[in-house]
Amino acid sequence: MTTQTSRTAAPDWRTLFAFIVPSLIGVFLFMTPVAIGEAMTIPIAVMAKSLQGFVGPYVDTLILAIICTTGVMSILVTLFKPAPLMKIELVRYLFEVSWIWLVTRLAGMVFILMTYFKVGPAMINSSHTGALVLNDLLPVLFSVFILAGLLLPLLLNFGLLELVGTLLTKVMRPLFGVPGRSAVNCVASWLGDGSVGILMTARQYEDKYYTQKEAAIIGTTFSAVSITFCLVVIGQVKLEHLFAPFYLTVCLAGFVAAIIVPRLPPLRFKKDVYVDGTEADPDAEAVPQGKTLFKHALDVALTKAQKAPGVKGTLQEGIHNALDMLFAVLPVVMAVGTMALIVAEYTSVFQVLGTPFVPYLELLQVPEAAQAAQTIVVGFADMFIPSILAASNIESDVTRFIVAAMSVTQLIYMSEVGALLLGSKIPVNLFELFVIFILRTLVTLPVIALMAHWLVG
Repeated sequence: MTTQTSRTAAPDWRTLFAFIVPSLIGVFLFMTPVAIGEAMTIPIAVMAKSLQGFVGPYVDTLILAIICTTGVMSILVTLFKPAPLMKIELVRYLFEVSWIWLVTRLAGMVFILMTYFKVGPAMINSSHTGALVLNDLLPVLFSVFILAGLLLPLLLNFGLLELVGTLLTKVMRPLFGVPGRSAVNCVASWLGDGSVGILMTARQYEDKYYTQKEAAIIGTTFSAVSITFCLVVIGQVKLEHLFAPFYLTVCLAGFVAAIIVPRLPPLRFKKDVYVDGTEADPDAEAVPQGKTLFKHALDVALTKAQKAPGVKGTLQEGIHNALDMLFAVLPVVMAVGTMALIVAEYTSVFQVLGTPFVPYLELLQVPEAAQAAQTIVVGFADMFIPSILAASNIESDVTRFIVAAMSVTQLIYMSEVGALLLGSKIPVNLFELFVIFILRTLVTLPVIALMAHWLVG
């Protein structure tokens, strides 16, 4: 009798406080839509923009210092392993890397030095390649990384994801093959920015909340493009008046891709084991007998809140997260993003790869199919390039609508999302990302074309 009473006893006020207050702050910061002018965003994005404005005059120099420090320290720690530095766990964690990541970090350092000081070949430091990454992308990521890194523990550590995850498992697991908690990643991306969703996924994967397969699916499927960026894309192709049907199309195509693509290789064959190789518990999401789903979800959430670190521990974890993102990810984004844009700008690789899509587009009765095909694969380099090409080369409203929606639903682009995924511990490589990109294109194009002919044509 005593045991049963202790099991059903109400949680103490400290546990409830630890669950409710940080979780509500996290929900407000990462998931609450707020209007800024005519655009919708989330508070963390507003804060990141404010921080970006504050450090704006010297942010390029800060980023240069971070990427160069990463390169030099990675050589020192990985190759020479000086004893005083190897005793510091954080230094080992940040700078001891494999050969491929050492080369990538050094490439990022070389590219940013050439871009910052405007030396070397123009194809590396031009406004369409290295300068685009340094001036337009990295300052945004710099601000997001600092704030998201510091504040993500509020969303991750105090039971909110356990509550939502348990409640939504019966929806997310059968439809998409992922835990219910991934719905929070999707909402944070949808309202804020895809990079936030990837950072959340990477952190939860390292903490053994997602298996390799689940992390790969979530990172390549649910790190959706924000509403704000969708407004920018549809505005670029001069179809702002069609934003409502455009966003409906994006959501529908993304939903279809989320059901189909994880069931195809390479995601299908990812291992269902955690980051350390341990097997996933098949009964981890089961509801115990005698409990309602909500009661079980609340119990799991409160157990998590009870074990959560205090203020000091949360702050230390936040600083660790921010440093990890800044030193590990920024050099990769500079290296991979610049290389992808060089290929897009100075070679015909993406145009050649787009040629096989012409018959597919003609089959879907897409006007100006040849011009549209040239925009398809270039989206792998950067999401915004297809819309830029469509605005200047395509006259048909239907085709510009299709190109804009396709560029958003393809999701994998190397100037940000792809580079972030490669820079994280999520188990995907460059070839797999390209295959997933092509699969998403093939799956979403019929949906988008059908909707475009219905809503625009």
